[in-house]
Amino acid sequence: MLLKRLTEAAGVSGNEKEVRDIIIEEIKDHVDELIVDRLGNVIAYKKGKEDSKKLMITAHMDEVGLMITDIDNEGLLKFTTVGGIDKRILVSKPVLIGKNKILGVIGAKPIHLQKREEWQRALNIDQLYIDIGAKNKEEAERLVNIGDYVSFDSQYIEFGDDLIKAKALDNRVGCSLLIELIKETKDIGFYGVFTVMEEIGLVGAGPAAYRVDPDISIILEGTLCYELPNMDEHLVPTSLNKGPAISIMDRTTLYDREFRDRIKKIAEKNNIPYQYRKTSMGGNDSGRIHTTKEGSITTAISVPCRNIHSPTSVMSKKDYKNTYNLLMAILSEYKKGEL
Repeated sequence: MLLKRLTEAAGVSGNEKEVRDIIIEEIKDHVDELIVDRLGNVIAYKKGKEDSKKLMITAHMDEVGLMITDIDNEGLLKFTTVGGIDKRILVSKPVLIGKNKILGVIGAKPIHLQKREEWQRALNIDQLYIDIGAKNKEEAERLVNIGDYVSFDSQYIEFGDDLIKAKALDNRVGCSLLIELIKETKDIGFYGVFTVMEEIGLVGAGPAAYRVDPDISIILEGTLCYELPNMDEHLVPTSLNKGPAISIMDRTTLYDREFRDRIKKIAEKNNIPYQYRKTSMGGNDSGRIHTTKEGSITTAISVPCRNIHSPTSVMSKKDYKNTYNLLMAILSEYKKGEL
């Protein structure tokens, strides 16, 4: 299954090759042009009916993770975070290190030995280590190197009522949707762009947008989902099983209202459930895309994901399907010149 392959691949920001290889393998026979730029962005073009507006659809390939910064005399590894990770989730998590995917476990001082005040706050990164079972520094150095990337060791699992648990749903879910669009659309010309290093500052999006120079852009994402009983409705950013989330604003973009309203009407016309992403927190590649060159009108359409930026993110297969249906409906309008 495509989403399983994508989520289980390692692709921490700046080290997207494994994910990029899967994407190229999947789309190479379905596009008319395909390049990998200097940063590692995949830029594909699918020819179709000519349109006065140039459309670009993007999804970022990278995930949050860790990087090795030191190896101590006991063979334990010190690390730093790559991208936004809540340090509270790290203790005891299994990880895979470097190109050989050496298994390790994140450890810390046992709670029995911690002082009472230590119980009341999350341990700092410098209080954690990765144990790979090495006897000493020399043995560890034969297996890993300073600068090696570290990804969470987490399997794709389907459970409950059409739910999926996996790492890196932000944003392999967007990559999976874009791959399916590329493979399934006919006679619709658009650029499909898979970007690098979104999680550390939207690095790849600007150069990709500069090359394509789109008039309109659709950014595909996995976004934060947080529903709790008795929580005020206006504080819930998105909910599972309520359809794709259409962004209003975030810390990098005020999304074009006319474009958003057009997408809302397309969803309603096709009886596709949708919701708004009701928070301004976070950002995505639109922050670079909409200000490149003369600018691009953008929208962000996301699949809600619980526990985002963790090894155990959760999404709904129903939301995935409805997001795909909305995107296909949008492309149908674009083909008719009505987008």
